[in-house]
Amino acid sequence: MLSSDEEAFLIFWGENREKQKTSIKPFLVGLSAGFVLGISLIIIVATGWDQRATMVANSKLSSVVFLLAILIISLFMAFFYRNFRWETQEQRYLELLAKKQKMEKIPAKQP
Repeated sequence: MLSSDEEAFLIFWGENREKQKTSIKPFLVGLSAGFVLGISLIIIVATGWDQRATMVANSKLSSVVFLLAILIISLFMAFFYRNFRWETQEQRYLELLAKKQKMEKIPAKQP
């Protein structure tokens, strides 16, 4: 028997699977994570936490290329997070659907 949460999820995901595949909310969460990663890299370079990395970054790396790399990493993380999130929800949906179908096929045991 499926719990009420599992039943609610089956109904929700059955109705909203295609909308969730292109949803903006998970994309924005992934984009935020990418920007946090980029900002942390900028802080590490700006504070001189690792002197050798700071010297290399200042001598060989253009700030435009660095910001472009952060933007590309952020967009990749956003795309990856949205797809990962959708795949995990889809897997859960398919597992619950299979469990429900299996339970409906098995007759109740009689004492």
